[in-house]
Amino acid sequence: MNKRQLGSSDLMVSEIGLGCMTLGTDETKATEIVDRALDAGINYLDTADLYNFGRNEEIVGKAIKGRRDQVILGTKGGNHFNKEQEDWYWDPSKTYIKEAVKNSLHRLGTDYIDLYQLHGGTIDDPIDETIAAFDELVQEGLVRYYGISSIRPNVIKEYVKRSNIVSVMMQYSLLDRRPEEEILELLNENRISVLARGPLAKGMLSDNGLQKVQEKATDGYLSYSHDEVKHMIEHSLGYSSEDRSLQALALQYVLKDPAVATAVFGASSVEQLERNLSMLEAPPLTEDVYSQLQQITRPIVYQKHR
Repeated sequence: MNKRQLGSSDLMVSEIGLGCMTLGTDETKATEIVDRALDAGINYLDTADLYNFGRNEEIVGKAIKGRRDQVILGTKGGNHFNKEQEDWYWDPSKTYIKEAVKNSLHRLGTDYIDLYQLHGGTIDDPIDETIAAFDELVQEGLVRYYGISSIRPNVIKEYVKRSNIVSVMMQYSLLDRRPEEEILELLNENRISVLARGPLAKGMLSDNGLQKVQEKATDGYLSYSHDEVKHMIEHSLGYSSEDRSLQALALQYVLKDPAVATAVFGASSVEQLERNLSMLEAPPLTEDVYSQLQQITRPIVYQKHR
């Protein structure tokens, strides 16, 4: 498994990572998925305190018990939640961030988090206070590095200017090329890496993508119409082959940009994980095919998320 440096940190993350939100609540099944991912060379696992109101962190913690040294563990905080009421509200205050990370450490069964991320954020947040909380957590040794999970360009730009973030997790795929327009180059210039989530676009960028389009894009996807999405998947499938599935092609596409450190996908079964691992055996993505894939889709820009 190839590894890439995460921003200016000394963390080397596998070029594909496992998003743990879809592991489910069956501990045995979740552990099987995590074990297979680690055995295949994936070392980046991504979770969040809000997933299943803390339960996902507990499951991930148990799954990596005895293998913690093989894992670069990422989690997120900032959503002040009540597990009993299954409710939450946004709270990026220093007091809550510092409380939340200790709860995450307990659930994960570890004494440090490799990458702690702000799980959202708006331009109206007390950004300096939030940054101070993260900086203090690093100084205290509870967190090695920190980043944010956001698709808001204005928020991202403020953290680039004012903080020591090493990463930004954002949605990025062949069907969501918004980051290409105003974010990727900025982050690359500042030695901040992208953790690309949703690289398979809800499964539409897979070998059964046309079926997923009928399920997930009945009313369109982002600013694309249903027919546009269907057209793009049909044409993208033309570039897949016996030795490269569409999901492998989709993962290779986002990894082509130098700002991207890892493409983070979810898996709810070992079989689904295996299909995504097929990327490891696929031939390299050529500049010619990369360019042709870009011709199939039209770039779109961030509109509501400012």
